[in-house]
Amino acid sequence: MIIRSYFICVFAVLIHKVSLQLTVEGFNGGSVVLPCSSTRHGYKPQDIEVFWRHNGSKIVFDIIKGKYLVEQQEPRYKNRTFPEEYKRGNFNIRLTALNHADAGEYTCLIAHSSEHNTVELIIKGV
Repeated sequence: MIIRSYFICVFAVLIHKVSLQLTVEGFNGGSVVLPCSSTRHGYKPQDIEVFWRHNGSKIVFDIIKGKYLVEQQEPRYKNRTFPEEYKRGNFNIRLTALNHADAGEYTCLIAHSSEHNTVELIIKGV
């Protein structure tokens, strides 16, 4: 019962902190920028922890203590994800070589601020 109450509280905080929900369209073989930003600025590299997920569980890209952590990244995202200007509170990533399996919901969780952004990616073309 305690665990369930804790989960409900954490989930409620995350829902309250949602700062962006939008749809991005890309074309098969192209690239897109998946947006994620924080309302806080002036992060120190050692304070930055950002987690990108696809459809809730697939590890797309992580930044932990200011460093890219690619060891646990899903193989299908290796060499296809490129961060933007993360030191300025901009945690966008560029996803290249798009294919239809990339469609779905992407979530960016910014750990220290408990903010998260959700982006729906739609892939068009053959």
